[in-house]
Amino acid sequence: MANKVYTGRYTVDNTEDMVVFIIGMRVNKRLAIHKWFPVFTAMPGMVKELYTNKEELGFLSMESYFGLKTTTMIQYWRSLEDLLVYAKNEKHLAAWKQFNRKVNNNEAVGIYHETYQIRKGTYEAIYVNMPHYGLGKALPHIAVTAEKNSASKRLNNE
Repeated sequence: MANKVYTGRYTVDNTEDMVVFIIGMRVNKRLAIHKWFPVFTAMPGMVKELYTNKEELGFLSMESYFGLKTTTMIQYWRSLEDLLVYAKNEKHLAAWKQFNRKVNNNEAVGIYHETYQIRKGTYEAIYVNMPHYGLGKALPHIAVTAEKNSASKRLNNE
């Protein structure tokens, strides 16, 4: 169940390298719907494909945020190689070509992404009375023990 709350303190297993990919769009001119709506509607098909083919694509999980002007997705990937292979995937390339054809070089909509390669042992998380969320949804969700009861210990610094 996606909304089940796990009472207590939890962290994640940080023993593997991973990639955090942040992607989003910003509506610069709200009334230019014909310019930004095609960008907005391109994403659901790709997200469905990611969740349907998680294992073979190396996609772990994601969180989405919708603001007044900006939408953001934080995606978690098994490796940079998996992410780059997906970037050349047919569905992604079709959406990118459509974006460039319809809305590239206009002020109505912007897109952005940031990619972070994260080495094992260099990331940590804490969740208290939370459902699986963020890294806790993407990676093994484990109870905090005495060996992992501080950020420093979770980061393997102690």
